[in-house]
Amino acid sequence: SSLCVLVIAAMVSACATPGASKKNGLDKDGKAGASEAAPTAPPTEITEASLRTGGFSARADLKSVPFDYDSAKLSDEALSVLKTNAEVLKADATFDAMVSGHCDERGTVAYNLALGQKRAKEVRDYYIRLGVDGGRVATISFGKEQQTCAESAEECWSQNRRAETLSRAKK
Repeated sequence: SSLCVLVIAAMVSACATPGASKKNGLDKDGKAGASEAAPTAPPTEITEASLRTGGFSARADLKSVPFDYDSAKLSDEALSVLKTNAEVLKADATFDAMVSGHCDERGTVAYNLALGQKRAKEVRDYYIRLGVDGGRVATISFGKEQQTCAESAEECWSQNRRAETLSRAKK
């Protein structure tokens, strides 16, 4: 009967390993997400900060991280920016951070949302490797929806391929 199926399903889910939901591409709430672990990501189970209350804004001491075309790989320039940003994050624990991934106008909306999330996750993972508390850092992708430059030229596209680290006071 359906009650028996329900009981068996509950028993099977209770026996699942803690990381099982991540292996099948689902987050801890069973929802699909674009932020799967990158092959070079540190082995960690740190929960991201919540984005729910919003209120994130730019800080002059947190610089934008550049990315190459069609890539989420951290360049030497990106690593340098991230090291400086990480020092700011570690020095002031009174705020949470949101890393937003952005792309240039080329590619589909879905592709750019996924790429933007990979970029944001690479930045967050690197912050964690540098000693930033991952529970203070959330990620989000805006894909190609928040352009800083609207011209269809490489100089402009390179400005749009970025990850930004925004902050808000801890609640």
